Amino acid sequence: MTKRFPSLSDYGVGWSANRRSALIAIVLACLLAVAGATAYFTGRGEQHRSPSSSPDPAPTSSSAPSNDAHEPGSTEGSVPRPPRISDPVAFAKEAAAMLWSYDTRDTSHEQQLFGMEAWMTKETQYSDWASVSAQMPDPVLWSRMADQKQHAAATVSEAHYPAAFKQALAEDPSAITKAYIYAVTVTGKQTITWAKGGGGAEDRSITLAVQCRPSHDCSLVAIAPRVAP
Repeated sequence: MTKRFPSLSDYGVGWSANRRSALIAIVLACLLAVAGATAYFTGRGEQHRSPSSSPDPAPTSSSAPSNDAHEPGSTEGSVPRPPRISDPVAFAKEAAAMLWSYDTRDTSHEQQLFGMEAWMTKETQYSDWASVSAQMPDPVLWSRMADQKQHAAATVSEAHYPAAFKQALAEDPSAITKAYIYAVTVTGKQTITWAKGGGGAEDRSITLAVQCRPSHDCSLVAIAPRVAP
């Protein structure tokens, strides 16, 4: 039997209580008050469909970068640079794919963290880097994964605004305009490969908090607690 080595996404940990409280105040209490102290990559992939009653994405202007434009070919190891996207759902798909993908063959532990941090909002009062960086194994485990040439690729199948977020936004539409932070649930599949033909695939699901201010590119705020779909 082929031994399965740990994957990058096996190491989710608890949501920071202080950061959660701050985000609750900004992104609507009834959304982020749910869930326990832990957010893991679990769930089942779903066929792609756009939510019929999704909130409008953050507005853009003619001076904003194109939604499908990306930074030209710049990476930190195997970690892609954040895309220049102003739509919360589209950005969340890209961010989830980034979190579910890694390559220990050509990327150090430090490079992986540095590349992930580039996706974070620069507004420190909202950024919860701890919830994102906690998805990384420690340096020793990363080294063991590298010994096995472990790498992973992601396929995103669907993304949507959770029902609780849409309901809260409908009840208080102006609440989003303070920080323009959106909750988006993304599902997909992670394919993991390691030395000597080892490999496997797992369904993944994650809820991200992303910030998309008008006329600005989106950025990652946090990995949110589990919410109702």
